[in-house]
Amino acid sequence: MGIRYNNSTTILNDEEIYEEFREERHTKKIRHHATPEMPYLSVSHRLSLSRFPHTWKVGDRYWKLASKYYKNPSLWWLIAWFNQRPTEAHLSVGDTILIPKPLSKILEYYNSKR
Repeated sequence: MGIRYNNSTTILNDEEIYEEFREERHTKKIRHHATPEMPYLSVSHRLSLSRFPHTWKVGDRYWKLASKYYKNPSLWWLIAWFNQRPTEAHLSVGDTILIPKPLSKILEYYNSKR
């Protein structure tokens, strides 16, 4: 699932509202990961990274960009996090986002703030 879930809280959901969903899957509980709290980058940290502009176009996906720039599509969330746009629905064709690099420096900062 990727490093953003390494230390996350797991929630077992057995609420009645999901009963039909659980029955379809032949399970008594659904396991969820709690939404991780992600620290914001300080201005100095943002400026210490290389940033490559990318103009959002039809067909773009965070995972495709992560695959291209990081060679790992599961790191899509780093691009979303850096740009403070959690999903592709927060982008429109023509928007410019920044691809932060180097990957090791971004991950080091993220892990030090958790």
